[in-house]
Amino acid sequence: MFKTRLISGIVLVLVALLTICSGGIVLFMTVLCLSVIGLMELYKAMKVRKGKFNLLEVTGYAGVLIFYLSLLPQDPMYPMMALILDLVLIMAVYVFTYPTYHANQVMAAFFGIIYVGVMLSFVYQTRMLEGGKFHVWLIFLCSWGCDTCAYCVGVLFGKHKMAPVLSPKKSVEGAIGGVVGAVLLGVIYALATKGGAFEYGLICGAGALISMVGDLAASAIKRNQEIKDYGKLIPGHGGILDRFDSVIFTAPIIYYLSVLLMR
Repeated sequence: MFKTRLISGIVLVLVALLTICSGGIVLFMTVLCLSVIGLMELYKAMKVRKGKFNLLEVTGYAGVLIFYLSLLPQDPMYPMMALILDLVLIMAVYVFTYPTYHANQVMAAFFGIIYVGVMLSFVYQTRMLEGGKFHVWLIFLCSWGCDTCAYCVGVLFGKHKMAPVLSPKKSVEGAIGGVVGAVLLGVIYALATKGGAFEYGLICGAGALISMVGDLAASAIKRNQEIKDYGKLIPGHGGILDRFDSVIFTAPIIYYLSVLLMR
């Protein structure tokens, strides 16, 4: 299992390097594809899809596409318009096919557009910022870096459970180690790229705290739905949501902190 996870992890890093360094339409299409696949996993977990594809599910995928297209003009007005249109479309499906879909399915369908589509899009949006070719890597440093550091510290020193019911293996000591590790990675990255050590360290520290919320949130949904993994796309890791659960939360945080602190 470790060998499988390691190989899959290396492949993920290589894909990230290729697409993020390329930026532009390559990264746009990659993040869009990840969002649609992640949304498919969430819809299956939350019973938006029961068996075959249905109109509500397809409308959710169309909603993600509409939102991503709204990012291309780089005008803040269009993404909000896209989200309102997505909500109207989903509610139209709900009312005009009533009682085909339950209200819980409808709410999950719109939630998925925000949770997966909108949140992940900030990877692309961060890359498109001025200096984004450097800032975008902070998303992965503070999420995957925090996860790795937290695991190592937790195994060595973990004694106090952080969320005993939801995730019994996670410890307070591991969480502290994850945040400290992410800050150090941010500082090292700043020194390597001649960026602001204080700003990068602060961004990675804040991102690390948020990444834990993302990780636990994904776990909570899985426990509610009584599933082990969201999918099997990535050998040894599970689905897109299993691997990108923390990135989903850190991407918007890194985007806005980069805008605020890097002016």
